[in-house]
Amino acid sequence: MALHKKLPQGVQAIDPVWSRVREEAEECARREPALASFIFTTVLNHDSLEHAIAHRVAARLGAGDVSSELIVQAFHEAIEAELTIGAAMRADIVAVAERDPATSRYLEPVLYYKGFHALQAHRLAHYLWHRGRKDLALYLQSQSSSVFGVDINPATKMGKGIFIDHGTGVVIGATAVIDDDVSMLQGVTLGGTGKEQGDRHPKIRRGVLLSAGAKVLGNIEIGSCARVAAGSVVLKPVPPNVTVAGVPARVVGDAGCKYSEPARSMNQMFDMPFMGEAI
Repeated sequence: MALHKKLPQGVQAIDPVWSRVREEAEECARREPALASFIFTTVLNHDSLEHAIAHRVAARLGAGDVSSELIVQAFHEAIEAELTIGAAMRADIVAVAERDPATSRYLEPVLYYKGFHALQAHRLAHYLWHRGRKDLALYLQSQSSSVFGVDINPATKMGKGIFIDHGTGVVIGATAVIDDDVSMLQGVTLGGTGKEQGDRHPKIRRGVLLSAGAKVLGNIEIGSCARVAAGSVVLKPVPPNVTVAGVPARVVGDAGCKYSEPARSMNQMFDMPFMGEAI
């Protein structure tokens, strides 16, 4: 007899992401008995996806001076106060599953992926930041940077359906804005150009792909459906629907948006018949 909580049938229709995560967790526990206790504790003993994610992220962040129990409590407060957090969690899971060819299950980001975990830690830190609990928000940023190698300022505004692949070395500044359905790989920096005050970080619009090692510096906009090639340094605004590459970055062609947003196709390769004008 199963010892975990069963989902009512109605919930399976209302929350298909949570239903699928649980089904995959049950199969994982059957297939790999060594992980059964971990699977039950992390997923199957919880009554919602939000609580399962809160438990998993808190367990990874709670090895420092603030206990995992206190982080879970903060998560629960945030989830209850801001329903958009749960919706964003689901969109982020689907984004990983759709865009990462190494991912075959919704369960995988929930259990294992540090880019996903860092993003959910940021969602909590951002909530706390705007509730006046800035020190706890900064603590979570520090822990997330240490544990996951991802450094996102709590003030950063991030949409839903975000995919941070691998995550190591990602740095995002306080006044950056990331719209829905953006993908980025390891080593991406969304930073300032020096010691400017006020609004000083990039604005990344919907559907953008920031390839491995891309650096975008200053209060500039990367237009919707644009693609920034690996290793590029972007210092000026990028129009929508183009690919930029180089140091400094130049327009080298379109981004293939006729067929799919770069953030969804995750195609870092491009033809470069000429080096266009510097942007």
